[in-house]
Amino acid sequence: MQSFLRNLIAQWRRLNLPFEDATVIIGFSGGADSTALLIASDELRKIKKLKIRIVAAHFEHGLRGEAGRRDMDFVKSIASQRGIELAVGQWRRRNEGNLEQAARRARYRFLAETATRLNADLILTAHTMNDQAETFLLNLIRGSGAAGLGGISPLTILEPRVGDVGDPMLPFASTTVLLARPLLLWATRQMTEDFCRISETGFCRDAMNEDINFRRVWIRKVLIPMLAEVNPKIVETLCRTAETLRGRESAATEAASERLEAADSESLLLANLRPLERSELRDLIRLWLNRRRGNLRQIGFAHISAIESLIRGKGSGRSVEIPGGEVVKSGGRIRWHAKKVEK
Repeated sequence: MQSFLRNLIAQWRRLNLPFEDATVIIGFSGGADSTALLIASDELRKIKKLKIRIVAAHFEHGLRGEAGRRDMDFVKSIASQRGIELAVGQWRRRNEGNLEQAARRARYRFLAETATRLNADLILTAHTMNDQAETFLLNLIRGSGAAGLGGISPLTILEPRVGDVGDPMLPFASTTVLLARPLLLWATRQMTEDFCRISETGFCRDAMNEDINFRRVWIRKVLIPMLAEVNPKIVETLCRTAETLRGRESAATEAASERLEAADSESLLLANLRPLERSELRDLIRLWLNRRRGNLRQIGFAHISAIESLIRGKGSGRSVEIPGGEVVKSGGRIRWHAKKVEK
């Protein structure tokens, strides 16, 4: 068996993913990473290592014109050649602020909705060690805490939304679906490209991935090569660091979660917060914000520090503005108020 296939099936086992009687959605952009994941999963199915239904899921953001249409043709060609079912979605773009983040959210909504409609057990995406290293550095530059520096998790629970994939305000479905990234802990981008060549399968190249005006691309093309001059294994080093921090964050989150369960999570009593050590208080703030706000995107160290100062300071009626709303202190408590969305 080819080494890429051996590594994939080994990671499949470590993540405790289903080997049979399951429907698996695989995000398929046509790039080297997703092409390698799809082809390798299909090869494992053909040699009976996996006995699952595979559905490739391609989401067209509509941002790249003719290049996007060529990628769509490639995706359809690969799916047809290999007899793989294909689900296709297209973004009805709304004004959602940051374009990159909005596109990412729309793609995950599409994957979650596809899983819901097909009663799928699992979604796979093809994030690699390179993606993890870039995410670590991106979050470090932003000033993220341990949660952000822990980077991408190999396993995540998604709560699918039902309805129009372009609508960010839709209600959650009653079911959840597992999102796994089986390449994250061992595969590099070079490995996926090599596997595509060995498999005699082409892959698409996105010109946007060459534009260093995008911060992630600058990190990939400029910063990481500079760091590699000092440490040739910088990608692996950053990934190990992220994994260590993710383990620490998991323990801290569990402790903070226990404190939240014992409190009114709608609002937090200042008298219970002020005695906490700085690290404990910041962990609790992050977890509380994540629950109240829905995520921690765009929340950096400065925001957490400002909320900590609000909690430890004297007086009442003050607030801290953060992306998406504000944290208000009044009546001996802090409360989260989301910003009203203009229709």
